[in-house]
Amino acid sequence: MSEIKPFRAFRPRPDLVTEVASPPYDVLNSAEARIAAEGNPHTFLHVVKPEIDLEPGMDIYDDRIYAKGSENLKRMMNEGVLIQEETPALYVYQQVMDDHVQTGVVAGASVKEYEDDLVKKHEYTRPDKENDRTRHVDILNANTGPVFLTYHARADINAIVDEVKQDDPLYDFTASDDIRHTVWNVTDEETIGKLVAAFKQVPASYVADGHHRSASAARVGRERREKNPDHRGDEVYNHFLAVFFPHDQLKILDYNRVILDLNNLTPEAFLAAVEKSFDVVETTTAKPDRPTTFGMFLGGKWYRLTARTGTYPADDPVKSLDVSILQENLIAPVLGIENPRTDKRIDFVGGIRGTEELERRVKEGCAVAFALYPTTIEQLMSVADAGTVMPPKSTWFEPKLRSGLLVRSLAE
Repeated sequence: MSEIKPFRAFRPRPDLVTEVASPPYDVLNSAEARIAAEGNPHTFLHVVKPEIDLEPGMDIYDDRIYAKGSENLKRMMNEGVLIQEETPALYVYQQVMDDHVQTGVVAGASVKEYEDDLVKKHEYTRPDKENDRTRHVDILNANTGPVFLTYHARADINAIVDEVKQDDPLYDFTASDDIRHTVWNVTDEETIGKLVAAFKQVPASYVADGHHRSASAARVGRERREKNPDHRGDEVYNHFLAVFFPHDQLKILDYNRVILDLNNLTPEAFLAAVEKSFDVVETTTAKPDRPTTFGMFLGGKWYRLTARTGTYPADDPVKSLDVSILQENLIAPVLGIENPRTDKRIDFVGGIRGTEELERRVKEGCAVAFALYPTTIEQLMSVADAGTVMPPKSTWFEPKLRSGLLVRSLAE
């Protein structure tokens, strides 16, 4: 089952929603966030990136940063920039990017189900980032950014969501990145009951995006449970903020690679080494059009690489991923990058930037770039169902969820 929990959200005053709603904390670096927040005291970047209100160059894990985030959140609540729902509610959140539409249900997700692996993961978390988000949740006493979850689509949930969308929305605006965001609240007990009952028939959900947010929120819940001798199970810390999207509405973009050098190989020797595992032809098309094929930009030219049969185990949910095929047959053996998580010679470029960004990076000093075919949501679910994890930087989800639209206080 998948338990969803209504909550009394803090949300922007309607006339301020476009000023408040911000990109997630991990989309902008500190310098970019300072620029984005300039002249806007209401942007939620003051909460999720509070270092922008302190002197530049400060250690991003400095205690003063978390304290500033807490101060900023309380200020926004006290000044009425954020208002609180009168009764517990669920929410429907729709995003439109060009011709792509995805609509999810915003609710509290169960910490216990996360611990029991009914909220399934496909990535490892980094201890430093998990510790950072744990402190952020704990000190601010709130879930300030939603976790992006998915589940196998169900017609009954879709029907309830479509019915909710017939009502007037709380918010309907287009952000600066041209993505349209629409939010409806669900406050009547009958509809809430229908959604809660329908989600009980969902056997599991999957973390699509937000592994550090989910791990840290669950960790805060566990730590508070262990410290509470009177724990009952209905305390607010037993759930965390999430948006549940049906799997067939999600859009995964390619997550591409650029490499600083050719590992002391000449371009000719490098191409010869690549041809041991791939069929290589010159092409004018940068993007691969099917799995197990890759675009490679080298020396001002695009090549199409096709993995040869037998160079990867087709029945292995992880090793058959395109990111694994490229890593195991080229990036590691030819370019000498064994650990892409830590090696500084490799960088990753989200598909939202296009293949033009790959060309630019090579023309400005990198040696070679690779365009990948996107991982599918079915592959992601298969990896999670197998209890394994994907290689780093396997998926790039778009559009991103806005922060500050709905905040879940742990002081409820």
